[in-house]
Amino acid sequence: MPSTIRSKKNLIIVLILVFFLLLVAALRMGYVQLVKGEEYKDRAMSQQTTDITVEAERGTIYDCNGEKLAQSVKCYDIYVYPAEIGKYDTKAERKKLINITAKKLAKALNMDEETVKNKINKDSGQIMLAKGLIREDADKVRAEALTGVSITPSTKREYPNGTLAANVMGMVNDENTGQSGLELEYNNYLSGIAGRIVNYTDTNGEELSYSPENERYFEAENGCDIYTTIDLVVQSYTESAIQRVQQKTKADRVFAVVMEVETGNILAMAQTPTFDPNNPYQPASDSEKAKFNNMSQQEQSNYLSKMWRNPIICDVYEPGSVFKLLTTSIALEEGVANLKSNYYCNGYRVVSGQTIHCWNEGGHGAENLTQAVGNSCNPVMMGLALDTGISKYYDHLDTFGITGTTGIDFPAEGTAILQDEESAGPVGLATMGFGQGVAVTPIQLVTAISSLGNEGKLMKPHLVKGIKDKKTGEITEIKPEVIRKTVSKETADDICSIMEYVVAEGGGGTAAVKGYRVGGKTGTANKAVNGGYSDYTYSSCLGMAPMSDPKITVLVIADSPKGVHFGSVTAGPAVSEILGKSLKYLTIEPDATEEQKESEKVEIPNVVGQSAEDAIGILAGNDLGYDMNSKDGNDDFVVIKQYPSAGSTVKKGTKVFLYREGN
Repeated sequence: MPSTIRSKKNLIIVLILVFFLLLVAALRMGYVQLVKGEEYKDRAMSQQTTDITVEAERGTIYDCNGEKLAQSVKCYDIYVYPAEIGKYDTKAERKKLINITAKKLAKALNMDEETVKNKINKDSGQIMLAKGLIREDADKVRAEALTGVSITPSTKREYPNGTLAANVMGMVNDENTGQSGLELEYNNYLSGIAGRIVNYTDTNGEELSYSPENERYFEAENGCDIYTTIDLVVQSYTESAIQRVQQKTKADRVFAVVMEVETGNILAMAQTPTFDPNNPYQPASDSEKAKFNNMSQQEQSNYLSKMWRNPIICDVYEPGSVFKLLTTSIALEEGVANLKSNYYCNGYRVVSGQTIHCWNEGGHGAENLTQAVGNSCNPVMMGLALDTGISKYYDHLDTFGITGTTGIDFPAEGTAILQDEESAGPVGLATMGFGQGVAVTPIQLVTAISSLGNEGKLMKPHLVKGIKDKKTGEITEIKPEVIRKTVSKETADDICSIMEYVVAEGGGGTAAVKGYRVGGKTGTANKAVNGGYSDYTYSSCLGMAPMSDPKITVLVIADSPKGVHFGSVTAGPAVSEILGKSLKYLTIEPDATEEQKESEKVEIPNVVGQSAEDAIGILAGNDLGYDMNSKDGNDDFVVIKQYPSAGSTVKKGTKVFLYREGN
């Protein structure tokens, strides 16, 4: 009996314990369902939810005529899920499957088998093995029907014209996000808004039959298309011309810009060396690749940064004599000079006790304002700046847009480097007058001088003229914008006549175009290095045409040309080529006289007393060649004799021999 009673007691204790545990479980279940139910529901939903991003298609970039400059094309990405490969097999079997998978993937993708094996032999959830494949390559992988391998549709950026306008277009990264150029400037418009696909799956990726709701699809909003002001034909002319300058002069860089005078639209913008945005991490040319491959990692990084950069907008240079057009404009506007003003150059000017020489230390003698600009006479330019006064001179530079930025639609626009107005003093003002001690961006200079061909109206430069919403088809037009007046129409007309003289009779003759009245100015400025000036130069030429009604302005700059470094020799012929081809392509009517068009012979002008640079330009303007027998490499001299002599009538293309002292 005692054992029976003990058994009953034990049973009661067990029952009490069971009831207690059931009570605890019930309370716990109630707590989980009533108190924590929503939280756990959310966790479960999160674990069962697959949220897939649907990439938006990046907008297309067009030239002004609707030709594609950049587009998004369909491609395929290969993902591998290592945990799925042989996940129900033994380690040995799984290893064997991984080796087989690596071998097949390597063959299909033309990759190294060992590299593929090392990538997929991991416990990672997802590995991107290849990106941006064309359909044919993706089909090779699809044909293998490999477990744990996924082929995902994607898009990649393609630039159908390769290097053409590369530094304007810029590039994107692997995520199709703009990194430079217009791709960066207009990234928010081009990129669109990604969509999503949301569904509910179990741990094996199978859709749950009791999903609380059906698959949800949020449609992507594709990016806008943009229409640029770039004209592919003019761009092609420009790039071909500066490539020839590069080959001929062995310059470090050559860059050029073509602007529409009346609108500020950029028709072309080019530089050398350039790059292919389809493969932006290698130089485009074989010769540059050879140099690049021999560089250190840091040198390569610096090289790529410079290669991607757009110096026309982002960098400054000393314009030299081209800047004299602005100094002359300011003087005319202020009334301190006019076309009838006469001067005498004795080869120097003393400013605040400091003697500053003209490039022609023998002096130009008597000359009027037009001749002074044609002669690039430094003393006259110093006088114009000093007579204007530093305060007014700086005010006019501000009006021309030299003290700020142009506002062009491009990232990282640079600003001019000017001497401080308070400390420049008379000497600083005098040297700025002839283009020394001031550095500007090429886009600032071409914008400012284009205003002189536009009756003094300064236009805001543009690279994009319209943005198209793909969903609505609506195009938002970016219209030409007048910033302000730089000078009066009278002053602008006077400067245009001076510019035309420089090309027709002065040192800018290499920019001449048959059948057209061309205006312009050349410049050769030593490069500033460590607070001083080196022997290397920026050699440039600016041309505008037709001067009866200016339509386009061209600026070409050669950075550190080797050999003859004059702007008239290095950059002038390229300006002539770009202007000549572009004017005809744009169907702009010739405006030269019949006599200029038809004459097969020419009278040799007198270039004795001119600098070699100006003599070359004057001869070129008359369709004559030159030979200066520069065996010692010194081309900075004054012509003391010429053959044939001035006044002789010869065939166009005849060479005129230029002699210096000692010849």
